[in-house]
Amino acid sequence: MTEIWKKSAGELARAIARRELSSREVVEAHLDRIAAVNPKLNAVVLVMGSEALTAADAADKVVASGAKLGPLHGVPITIKCNIDMKGLPSTWGIPALEHSIVTQDAPLVENLRLAGAIPIGRTNCPDLGMRVHTDSTLYGLTRNPWDFDRTTAGSSGGEAAALASGMSPLGFGNDIGGSLRNPANACGIASIKPSAGRVPDAAEPPFENRPLAWQCMAVHGPMARTVNDVRLGLKAIIGAHPRDPLAVGIPFEGPKQNPRIAVMASPPGASCAPVVSGAVRKAADILSQAGYEVQEITPPAYEEVLIAWGQLLMGDYAALWDEMAPMMGVEGRHFFASLFNLYPKLRSTADMSQLIITRDKLCRSWSQFMADYQLVLTPTWTQLPFIHGFDVESPATIVQTMEMMRTVTPANFLGLPSACVPVTRDDKTGLPIGILLTGRRFREDQCLDAAEVVERGSDVKTPIDPKW
Repeated sequence: MTEIWKKSAGELARAIARRELSSREVVEAHLDRIAAVNPKLNAVVLVMGSEALTAADAADKVVASGAKLGPLHGVPITIKCNIDMKGLPSTWGIPALEHSIVTQDAPLVENLRLAGAIPIGRTNCPDLGMRVHTDSTLYGLTRNPWDFDRTTAGSSGGEAAALASGMSPLGFGNDIGGSLRNPANACGIASIKPSAGRVPDAAEPPFENRPLAWQCMAVHGPMARTVNDVRLGLKAIIGAHPRDPLAVGIPFEGPKQNPRIAVMASPPGASCAPVVSGAVRKAADILSQAGYEVQEITPPAYEEVLIAWGQLLMGDYAALWDEMAPMMGVEGRHFFASLFNLYPKLRSTADMSQLIITRDKLCRSWSQFMADYQLVLTPTWTQLPFIHGFDVESPATIVQTMEMMRTVTPANFLGLPSACVPVTRDDKTGLPIGILLTGRRFREDQCLDAAEVVERGSDVKTPIDPKW
C-alpha cells in the first residue's frame, strides 16, 4: 500500500470522505514526514502539530456525523510565512517581523478552512520575498531535495521543497515575479500564478495598503505535486472578498475548446540551455500529439514587457526602499538594490503615468495576439537551477539571474494566468525542468488542462527522498 505521505491531496480527500483513512492518520503521517526530512531541508519553519491534530480530530467527527464535507476536508496543507494566519506571526523571513502576531486570517486562509483543509506548517521565504533564492535572515537556507547544492529558487522555495519531499500534499504561496513558478521549476512540482483579481488578497499592517505594483501584479496561488491538486487548491481559494476590492467572483471554467499554442523554445534576449529548449519542444510534441495546434512564434513586444515589469516593480520599491532595506539581510538587500540599476528609472509622476499607459498598450497587444494563440508555451527558466549564492556573487551573475527567469515576469505585468509543470530531467545533473503555459485572463482552466496533458508525458515524479 502507498505510504500516506506519498498520496495526492485529492486522493487523501477521497480516502477521508470514504472513511478509508482518518484525518488524524493523514495529519500524523505528514507530521512524521516533516520530522524525518525537514532537518535536512529547512523548508518548514513552524510546525503546527498540536493545533493540526486537534483540527484533525474535529474533522473526523464531522465525517462520522454524515455532514456534507468540503473539497479538502481533513487534508493537511502548508502555507508560506508571509500569508496571514490568525494568532501567528507573518514574518516574511525577517527578524523585524518575528513577533508580528496577526489577528485574522488572510482571505485565502479563510477559504481553505471553509474547504476543510488543515494547516500543519509555515514555510520559508527569503527576506521580504525579494529574492529568487530562498535564504532567510530569520530562518536560514532552504535546500533543494533534488540536490542540496542547488537553489530551490524563490520566493516560495520553502513550499516547493516541502511538497517535493512529501512533507505536504498541497501548499500556498504568492507571485509578483515568478515566486510560485520559479520554485516549482527548481523542485519538480506544479503551480499556477492565477490571473490578477482571481484570488482575494488582504493583510494586516505593515502590508495592509498595497503599492501599485502589488495591486497590478502580485497574486496568491497553489503549489502541488500534481496538476489536478493545483486545480483543486485553486478552486478552493478563488472569489470575491470584502477585504479585497479588486478580487472578482466569476466562474472557474470558460467555453471548452482546443487552444492554439504559441511556442517560444528560446526567449529573445538571453541564451537558453539546449536541455531547456529541448524540454519545451518535448512539451510541444506532447501537446501536438494530444490534438493541440502548436506553432513556434514570439508574442508581441516581448522585451518591452520585461522592461516595463521591472520599471513598475522598482518604481514602487524605490519609494519604499529606505523603510525596507534596514529590515533585510546583507545578501537580500544587495540582490534587490542591484535591480534598481537594471531598469530605466521613473523620475516623475509623468514617468509613472506614461508607464501605466504603456501597460494598457501592451496588455491590448497581447490580448489581440492571444485571440489567435490562446496559450503561450515557454521555458520557466532558461538555465538549470543555480548553485547557492550565484545570484549575489557579482554584478554579472545578478544580471544572469534576471535573464534566466525572464519568461516568468510577462504574466505578472499583464495580469495573466501562468502554470508551471515539470516535463523532464537533465541527464547530467538529474535536476527537473519545468515549462510554462501562460493563458488568457481568467482562463486558468485552459492552462491547467494543457499542463495536465504535459504531466502525463513527463518523467518527473515526486515526492522524493532528499538527495545529499
